[in-house]
Amino acid sequence: MRGVLRAQPLWVETFTGLRMRQFEGLLRVVRERGGNGPGGGRPWCLPLAERVLLVAVYYRTNLTMRQLAPLFGVSPATVCRVIQRLRPLLALGPAARPADVADRLWIVDGTLIPVRDRQVGASSRNYRFSANVQVIIDADTKLVVATARPAPGNKADAQVWRTSGLPEQCRGVTVLGDGAYINTGLIVPHRKRPGRPLLAGEEEDNTEHRRVRARVEHAFARMKNYKILRDCRQRGDGLHHAVQAVAHMHNLALTA
Repeated sequence: MRGVLRAQPLWVETFTGLRMRQFEGLLRVVRERGGNGPGGGRPWCLPLAERVLLVAVYYRTNLTMRQLAPLFGVSPATVCRVIQRLRPLLALGPAARPADVADRLWIVDGTLIPVRDRQVGASSRNYRFSANVQVIIDADTKLVVATARPAPGNKADAQVWRTSGLPEQCRGVTVLGDGAYINTGLIVPHRKRPGRPLLAGEEEDNTEHRRVRARVEHAFARMKNYKILRDCRQRGDGLHHAVQAVAHMHNLALTA
């Protein structure tokens, strides 16, 4: 029996959070990256558009393989193979270095994502087994610029930042961080010292810093509408691919 979901506007918009033209942009990227494969062997039982829809629905709803299978009229094993094959192809592409790099303002922050894989996460301050994922957004466009590979959730943001590879991508760009990024070279709020209250100008600076930095929190809130980032059951590189794909779909939803 064929499934009920098809790559049509009603199902795409309902189950992925993307409008049809945005989904078509995602499909085009996957096709250009070789989503149809080199050819030969058994053909897929679903066309590429429906396979991309399947992965997007999985990230949006966090349904299990057994729950997704009847929606697409395939077996749970096929659902698993489709996700394993396509998830790297949905990833956020490398950001082009802006021409006006000196005038750009980026914001970085880390978020804790609950995971099941004990080799990826660790017991964290949110009282769950989680991974720390660092994300950079552009303050003006609110687009995700880059994400780092997940680190154990018991590591501090500053420590994860230094080893993430993201500082190299930010050379020449002004980057904002919260108080957890002290001594990293980022712009952080003024700190209160014992017996030394903040000066009037410093308090105003902190107020403006909080106002601008809130944009990355808003980006996290939108990204976590994809429930895979609320409880990731994927192992190994699964969380990394999920974050990259969600960041890509988040950017498409803002621009396309």
